[in-house]
Amino acid sequence: MSEEAAGGRRQRTDKQRNRTHILEVAEQFFAEQGISGSMDAIAKRAGVGSGTLYRHFPNREALLAALLQARDDELEARRVAIQEMTDSRAALAQWLQALDEWVTAFDGLPEPLRAALTEGTSPLAFTCHGFIATTDEFLRAAQRDGTAKPWVRGRDLFLSVLATAWARGAALADESSPDGLSALVRSGWEAAERETAPQGEVNPLQP
Repeated sequence: MSEEAAGGRRQRTDKQRNRTHILEVAEQFFAEQGISGSMDAIAKRAGVGSGTLYRHFPNREALLAALLQARDDELEARRVAIQEMTDSRAALAQWLQALDEWVTAFDGLPEPLRAALTEGTSPLAFTCHGFIATTDEFLRAAQRDGTAKPWVRGRDLFLSVLATAWARGAALADESSPDGLSALVRSGWEAAERETAPQGEVNPLQP
């Protein structure tokens, strides 16, 4: 290997090492401070300059997207396992629980995820839309079986997960709020028996 090639390889290795270190520090920092913590404070704790941090992650959303990647992989593994369930109602409930755990990885995470759905340019947007599509798959299976209300949409269920995650962190929330909010959301989509859409509502299973 030439000296020039060896030098380039070292640079790539150092760059990857720096990136990994920044992610490890940011993971701990956001876990302690929430996602509103200062990016410059993360760079300082990581022992790198702000310029180095921003070369790897040009904004907070890019840093969050990278941090969530490992959790995306875990969530994908759970999706595969849930798809093996034969009870479509239980499968949808399990998937929404998995999403709830994903969106509460860091304090304050629901807000940038919500914003990503409207901005479109956020690096978090692709991830969110992918999980909405998965939610639709589980929802439609339950709707076909008559165990989910036919006018419910996967996008709304995803937003409800974000909303309840945010509400659990509100000042008025107490220790019973998580279970109460989850039950409230479930009562909104779950059908006790086969239902038809109310007059004027669109049934997503109809062409």
